[in-house]
Order: sequence, then structure tokens, then C-alpha cells
Amino acid sequence: MFRCMRTTLTLDPDVAALAERMQKAHGCSFKALINDALRLGLRGMETPSNRSVSYRTPSVDLGRCLVGSLDDVAEALAVAEGDRFR
Repeated sequence: MFRCMRTTLTLDPDVAALAERMQKAHGCSFKALINDALRLGLRGMETPSNRSVSYRTPSVDLGRCLVGSLDDVAEALAVAEGDRFR
């Protein structure tokens, strides 16, 4: 069984600032805040989420094709460049 462990942590400036803000907001000791944060974080790391977030690109109606055939590169370029196709 684990006993209380005394250690020194070096916090990055952004983490230290957030910890200080959270400590003031919750009105708890720094030790209690860090212990709670580590419990939550380590439990989250222990059982990673299997949820995968998938994104689907919504479809959009672009209207009719303005080029006779996209296989005809010369015609497609002429239309894109504003030239009248002969």
C-alpha cells in the first residue's frame, strides 16, 4: 500500500497560473487541488476513451456542370480562364 509521498513538482508557468486560479475559485489548499487534479487526470489516462469522433463533410448541391466534359482538359481550362471554347 502506498503511503503519503513528499515530492517537488516543477510546474510550467501556464499550469501554475491555472492551478492558482482554481485554488482561489475552489477555496482549497494547493495540496488538495493538485491531488484532486492528479486523481482525475491519472484515472482518465488509465482508462482512455474508445470514442472516436468522426467527421462527415456535409454535401452541397453545386448545380449543373458548367463544362461539357471534365475529361476534356482543354475545354475545362478554356471555361475556367473565361475563353470562349470553339
